[in-house]
Amino acid sequence: MNRVVHPIEQESFRRLRARLDTSHLAPLTRAVVERVVHSSADLEYASDLVMAEQELVTAHAALHAGAPVVADVEMVAAGITRRESVCRLRDARSGPGMTRSAHAVRLAYEDVGPGALWVIGCAPTALEELLKLDASPALVIGLPVGFVGAAESKAALRESGLSAVSNVSEKGGSAVAAAALNALLYHPTSLEENL
Repeated sequence: MNRVVHPIEQESFRRLRARLDTSHLAPLTRAVVERVVHSSADLEYASDLVMAEQELVTAHAALHAGAPVVADVEMVAAGITRRESVCRLRDARSGPGMTRSAHAVRLAYEDVGPGALWVIGCAPTALEELLKLDASPALVIGLPVGFVGAAESKAALRESGLSAVSNVSEKGGSAVAAAALNALLYHPTSLEENL
């Protein structure tokens, strides 16, 4: 099903591309960079994001083949359009040595098993917990935000060898994490056209 793009969104992307040249980027990398920049109005994401095109191609195929999507918080889940996602934060409880967000990751993994796409935009502890599990994800969008643990958890994600979209700085958040996943959802399965 083709997505109808509103004229305001078309104009927004036209202005974005007038300020940021993304034409040299591979198709899915370009889609993710542009959608994250669009969602944040922050051009610095173009040099802050870290991803590999081939990993995105594999994740794109898994997503469009029906792989489950897991969100760390409901704000991320709400931002993901055209696809239901699993978010177990409401059922999670904190305890000694475990945050509520980390427990939610464990609960979600029990629901989805390996091969899911994980979208973490809020809690560094959720990303840290995912890295402890043998989750075998199709992709981890690890864009938690904050001054405590965010940059470190994203560095650990990059060092893990898992297929990932992350960024180097402390910035991130629900909107940009959902935007990165939406870039893959919106991109045609033929990989021949861009927005």
